[in-house]
Amino acid sequence: MADSGSSVTDVAAAAVAPTAKTVPFERVHHGDRFVDEYEWLRDKENPEVIAHLEAENAYTEARTAHLAPLREKIFDEIKSRTQETDLSVPTRLGDHWYYSRSYEGKQYGVHCRCPIDADAAGIDAWTPPQLEAGTEIPGEQVLLDSNVLAEGHDFFALGAFSVSHDGNLLAFSVDTAGDERYTLRFMDLRSGELLGDEIPRTAPGATWSLDGSHVFYQTVDESWRPDTVWRHRLGDTSAADVQVFHEPDERYWVSVGATRSEKYLMIWVGSKITTEGWVLESDDPTGEFRVLLPRREGVEYSAEHAVVAGQDRFLVLHNDVVDGVKAENFVLAEAPADDPSRLRTLIGHRDDVRLEDIDAFAGQLVLSYRREALTRVAVWPLNADGYGELRELDFELELYSAGLGSCPEWDQPTLRLGLTSFITPTQVFDYVVETGALLLRKEQPVLGGYDANDYVQHRDWAVAPDGTRIPISIVARRDTDRVEGPKPLLLYGYGSYEASMDPGFSVSRLSLLDRGMVFAIAHVRGGGEMGRQWYENGKTLTKKNTFTDFVSCARHLVDSGVTAPDRMIADGGSAGGLLVGAVANIAPELFVGVLANVPFVDPLTSILDPSLPLTVIEWDEWGNPLADKVVYEYMKSYSPYENVEAKDYPAILAITSINDTRVLYVEPAKWVAKLRATKTGDAPLLLKTEMSAGHGGVSGRYEKWREVAFEYAWVLDTVGLGEK
Repeated sequence: MADSGSSVTDVAAAAVAPTAKTVPFERVHHGDRFVDEYEWLRDKENPEVIAHLEAENAYTEARTAHLAPLREKIFDEIKSRTQETDLSVPTRLGDHWYYSRSYEGKQYGVHCRCPIDADAAGIDAWTPPQLEAGTEIPGEQVLLDSNVLAEGHDFFALGAFSVSHDGNLLAFSVDTAGDERYTLRFMDLRSGELLGDEIPRTAPGATWSLDGSHVFYQTVDESWRPDTVWRHRLGDTSAADVQVFHEPDERYWVSVGATRSEKYLMIWVGSKITTEGWVLESDDPTGEFRVLLPRREGVEYSAEHAVVAGQDRFLVLHNDVVDGVKAENFVLAEAPADDPSRLRTLIGHRDDVRLEDIDAFAGQLVLSYRREALTRVAVWPLNADGYGELRELDFELELYSAGLGSCPEWDQPTLRLGLTSFITPTQVFDYVVETGALLLRKEQPVLGGYDANDYVQHRDWAVAPDGTRIPISIVARRDTDRVEGPKPLLLYGYGSYEASMDPGFSVSRLSLLDRGMVFAIAHVRGGGEMGRQWYENGKTLTKKNTFTDFVSCARHLVDSGVTAPDRMIADGGSAGGLLVGAVANIAPELFVGVLANVPFVDPLTSILDPSLPLTVIEWDEWGNPLADKVVYEYMKSYSPYENVEAKDYPAILAITSINDTRVLYVEPAKWVAKLRATKTGDAPLLLKTEMSAGHGGVSGRYEKWREVAFEYAWVLDTVGLGEK
């Protein structure tokens, strides 16, 4: 009689992979004819499409059924290491400390506040209270319990959470479908009463006027592009909301906010390569916004209000031409608030430093930038004469991520900072500007005896075919690192939109590391780790550098003995899913598995269709294949879906969501269908579709942990560590 393990294995082996029918659909562009046999899967209103996705889910479940005990064990490990009942470090705003709570057994957070100590003075007034999870907090007020709002819904996401300047009103919005269309509501925090104002189908944000009489919010067009800013007068249900700004150009997104000083409301309009700001005095909410600096194609800028030596200034980060040279890594300039065109450079351009952000406070500025593929933070005190001495903060780690945290107040003597690394649980500090003291307020608790000394992190470098050095970040258990010979390794990459994949701690990742797996990030071109040129050399007609860089990193890790092809898995999501999908075509022999989350694997079809969400704005990232034959041919040459061949592929697990508006579920569905019909070999090919989620996957922390456990169990099993 077979044991239970054999029974499960037999059931998995008997599972039959779904075969999608073929329906020829012809696409013709620039004289090229492409027959797409799986385009019919795009219609999610078609019961046959839903039946196919459900069949794929059943097949995936059958093929991974033997991993159920491992999935449960990993879930339990994540849960046991997490302090489920916890509080965030309180942030001061007005007369209250604001913080969030989490409770054991509850999926979502609870937003709260408590009054500040009216008798505290000086730095003591900015020292957050030491709150204990199981102790009653005097004067605590629960503002919003997301668990209550989520009741009865399979999916829940909180969008806006914005308290009026006087602390009396709350604007919040919720999405219960995963399609990123939010319903905006309002609450009187003095009574807890939910007001009658309700605005459906908004983008996730809300900005109060200074007097709390109006709220500014955004809506999106049919392509999910935030394109319009509206003004709503609270309590006035008889009049229609006023459209205060509309951007007709489909390449541009619109956002609205306020300066920290509360003096100005700001509307920002941005494409991938061009920015424009509009400004309005916040004490005149019904006034007209005026342009800050008119848009010029290819010029990006951001601006923050500051008061320097008693004068109102706009501090402007921009990449315009300075002294005849394009400042591609950005410069910092200042201008009088009443004449923003009179720019004077404060910090000039450097090839090795990418300026990323400037934050202004009453007494200091905070500059965020990037050097040598690491984030940097510098504090710049202001004095009666203007600018003091710039101080770069030193965190004494080889790899780390650091940045400014929540600091909503304009006039504060401390700055909230966050610090993390692959082996450092997230730390929250208050930096005292006057003394330079760095006060630890909290370190992310990791239960069960975590010791950072048990792990090591370091930087390595691969060399691309064109000679470019590509940074690789690596973390492992110290005892794993000492093992001679190749080790199982998960290689992650992204490489698009100038997004940087910075070092960060992960409780769930410990379940991989503690089983002897190495985790690495390939910081490929197309990201932003090494400055603007790093991004420029991995987009549009240089996009293939992203893929070949990843292959170079994988080969380097094999050649240097860290891992081997039969022990390495490629991991990427969204645009990173495009990366690993392309790599699976280019160098399938280097990997035993590919993990692809909401993967952008049919990019040419999507970017050819301006009616699809986000397509037009993406043309600055990928090129416009509709108008340009060269772009069309280039994209077709790397599209994972269109380059599937009859050859052995690694094992593949693709995960998607039915309501994803950014990367439609149809892309991985088509990709898997074509792979299954075309590839050779017997490596398993799995598709898992969340039937009630969006681009971010399932909602609720326990559901997310289960999703991670599902992925990690597959990863460990694929590299032979499933039993460890």
